[in-house]
Amino acid sequence: MYEPSLSTSVMRPSLMTADAPSMADSLPSINFGFDHLRDRMARFTEKFDSFIAKGRKNVLADRNHFRININELQEEQRLKRKDIEMLAQKSSSHAYAIDRETAETAEMHAAIASITQQRDARAQHRDRIRKEIASIKKQIAQRVTAQQQYAKQLDAQAQSNGPELDFWQSYLGMRIEGAGIADRLKFVFTHVDEKNWEREAWFELDMEKREYRVVNLKPKVETDEVERCVERLNESRDLGPFLKGMRELLAATMK
Repeated sequence: MYEPSLSTSVMRPSLMTADAPSMADSLPSINFGFDHLRDRMARFTEKFDSFIAKGRKNVLADRNHFRININELQEEQRLKRKDIEMLAQKSSSHAYAIDRETAETAEMHAAIASITQQRDARAQHRDRIRKEIASIKKQIAQRVTAQQQYAKQLDAQAQSNGPELDFWQSYLGMRIEGAGIADRLKFVFTHVDEKNWEREAWFELDMEKREYRVVNLKPKVETDEVERCVERLNESRDLGPFLKGMRELLAATMK
């Protein structure tokens, strides 16, 4: 086998002796510029450290500025959120106010419609009452005219019947009294009872309507006989025979 160390030691001359010159001393000196390189490295390191420090400072400044911006944005967001909540509350209040105003408006329209309907109904009722009043006035005027005409007829009849009535009062022993009711007369007869000339018999004649009728009488007489006398009176309008017939009926009853 080949042994490099042995070969080298055999082939290499014995140069390691103290008196022999060194090979390094025989080599030419070479200046590699380590000092300049070291200086450049030192300046580079200084610039790099300065760059790193400046960059770190800028990063810190940017981070602080970013944090400040974040805080400002968060504060602005908080304020915006608060404004949104206030606006939402105002919007809700406004919507409630609008709903309430809408309801009040609907109620006012309903009230106006009801009042308008009541006004129209009252106007119709007023017109109907006016027509009724006009009709009643017309009827009253007609009745007044008829009553005036009837009063004139009564006056004329009274003037013509006055002497005859006086005759019948004295002849029949009769007097005429008010019955306490309008259009009703009470005819009282005396000397109808042969046993008691002071005893009285009477009847009431209702003249409110055109057809006269006897409503009360004393003593009681048969209704059919009284109605026949009243029918003859309404047909003839002659009071004398009627009074004579009624006296006969009352006298016959008292016998």
